[in-house]
Amino acid sequence: MFAEHLPPQPVPLCVVVLAIVTASTDLVARRIPNRIVLSGLITALLAQAWLWGPQRGGAIWIEGALAGFALLLPFYLVRGMAAGDVKLMTTIGAWVGPALALHIVLVTLLVGGVWSIAVIVKRGKTRDLIRLIRRNCAWLLPDAVGIGVATTHTQPASLGTLPYGVAIASATIGVLFAAV
Repeated sequence: MFAEHLPPQPVPLCVVVLAIVTASTDLVARRIPNRIVLSGLITALLAQAWLWGPQRGGAIWIEGALAGFALLLPFYLVRGMAAGDVKLMTTIGAWVGPALALHIVLVTLLVGGVWSIAVIVKRGKTRDLIRLIRRNCAWLLPDAVGIGVATTHTQPASLGTLPYGVAIASATIGVLFAAV
């Protein structure tokens, strides 16, 4: 499925190590340290230049980093994830290139979405989720539908947070293994 996009070794090995380390720190400390992300970015640039030459390797590095960044930035802007998650996906994109970064983000969103819904249901906040969805989608419906949602501009209460680095790591490892 992804075989034409699978980068050569040591890229998959390095990305798996990066994913495991960042998922572990996100689980324990609920943050992804900048020093890990920066080290990963620098190492990715060196590896890409070594594998493909400075010009092509640099292009793969920047295109992948920009893809990873751009694909998750909207979720950060609406407070759906933290900046560390965006920086982690930027780094993973720098390692794997833009095509594989897109696949990883799509699987990440699926994994994270299912996990989020499971946590909300387990915490007994399903009604809060339905209210939040109705409130955020009210502008799609005509006034005649009368869904009974107040149109205030206050920020709704959070339904909780997840260490999203775990979803990113799970998707990354899954996509890489699927590409073998």
